[in-house]
Amino acid sequence: MNFDDFKGHIYLIDDDPSIRRSLAFSLSSVRYSIQTFDSPSAFLRDALPITPAVILLDIRMPEMTGLSLQNEMIARGRQTPIIFISGESQPTEIIEAMKKGAVDFLIKPFGLEPLMTAIDLALQKDKQQQSIKVMALNVRERFMRLTEKEREICRWMVKGYGNKEIANMNGSAPATVKLHRSRVLEKMNCASLSELMALAQDADRKILDIFTASEGESPHEPQRGTE
Repeated sequence: MNFDDFKGHIYLIDDDPSIRRSLAFSLSSVRYSIQTFDSPSAFLRDALPITPAVILLDIRMPEMTGLSLQNEMIARGRQTPIIFISGESQPTEIIEAMKKGAVDFLIKPFGLEPLMTAIDLALQKDKQQQSIKVMALNVRERFMRLTEKEREICRWMVKGYGNKEIANMNGSAPATVKLHRSRVLEKMNCASLSELMALAQDADRKILDIFTASEGESPHEPQRGTE
């Protein structure tokens, strides 16, 4: 397969060799790369780290179920999207799989078109996740270029505190805080406070951990006041 034609990678995990052969043939013919595994443990041991990727996962296997692998992936912090495939499943299994983030749950036999639709959706999700990871690393690198005092000021800035409030908290003059704020924005490559606050949030609008750490911060919240 020409690398320029690469659409994404599929980890196919199914204990039925005929299913593995059939799906591997069909999907490789439409520009996906495929790795097949006969068990979840083989996947955990041998899978190569590739992105964007999706896990095509049988729900019922003798050694370790698909749901058990999903739980293990969550425990390990691995976010590769999962599509479950099954010949027979209980409604409770489908509900649990979807609640824990599965992209889709397909019942065998299924056509190639709905499978490809689910795969493309999962690959798009993985691309977005990888983009967020890269952005978070970039933000962390910028943050670590700040001085200790600038990091302290930056953490209060993303919490919405103004110059006088921060000055009251750390004993600095408001003019000194204002100078630190301008340096923070410059080093973080942000044109405004609102841009910095957006940069400090993850996809769920929660403040990233580096902006909530206790290094250099006062244990007391500053008195709220005006800028």
